[in-house]
Amino acid sequence: MLEELLLQYSGTVLLVSHDRAFLNNVVTSSLVFEGDGLVREYAGGYDDWLRQRPEVASDKTPGREIKRERPKAGVAGPRKLTFRENLELERLPGEIEAMEAKQAQLYAAMAEPAFYQGDGAAVSRGRVRLAELEQLLAAAYDRWAELEAVRESFLAAGSTKNSM
Repeated sequence: MLEELLLQYSGTVLLVSHDRAFLNNVVTSSLVFEGDGLVREYAGGYDDWLRQRPEVASDKTPGREIKRERPKAGVAGPRKLTFRENLELERLPGEIEAMEAKQAQLYAAMAEPAFYQGDGAAVSRGRVRLAELEQLLAAAYDRWAELEAVRESFLAAGSTKNSM
């Protein structure tokens, strides 16, 4: 419930938590203390920080080794959609439908001869808006396919495990 409330909140929240899954689902950027008084901001949650952080060349103290736990390659199966991605996946079909309706209205208006007999700036704005809608629709369809692929691979991995 806290995740849902935080996702709906439009302001800024400084959040400290030990729950990595909670951080992955809620935060949009992470502030990380990297030593020597240095704080860096990384986009995304805890797992995103793990992928983005720079490699540590060596420790300043000779003979001392820093052990860092890294995710093991090949052990983790397909990932599950985050709470935010699930919401996005649920919302995308409606957004696509609304954009397609606007696009159809614009095509219908541009099919009328009177559209081109009016203001030249309106014709130009209509063409620009149509191009914008086409780009937005292409991006929305790509994102929808991406999220569906993640969801399907996770569900398929779950059904494979259950059948064994």
